[in-house]
Amino acid sequence: MTAMIRASFLYFALVMGAGFLLGSVRVLFVVPHLGERWAELAEMPIMAMVIFVAAGYILRRYPEVQTRGRALVVGFTALALSVSAELVLAVLLQSQSLAEYLASRDKISGSVYLVMLVAFALMPRLRLARHP
Repeated sequence: MTAMIRASFLYFALVMGAGFLLGSVRVLFVVPHLGERWAELAEMPIMAMVIFVAAGYILRRYPEVQTRGRALVVGFTALALSVSAELVLAVLLQSQSLAEYLASRDKISGSVYLVMLVAFALMPRLRLARHP
């Protein structure tokens, strides 16, 4: 159980940390040139690679989670941490209500983001199938 919690927190931290760094670059340098939607969409493939690599790292680092069920628990726990952190930061830093924040998301890039969240949750399990 402890290994699953540690793996979940590390998976969350790796992906959230990369997302924070990429988000900073996106907001400061890419959004002024491409606009919010295209900047977010341009970031998605990079985040997909981060998720893929981080999930593989978690499986190597924590062999205890190399079962179907445990890999899913790690992914969905990391997802819960990520969504919670994003919503708390959005409400606190942007002084928006939760409803305002959700309504402010772009329909297209927001939809792709939701797909990425599902991929984030499932990736440890998906990588498990190919893990040596």
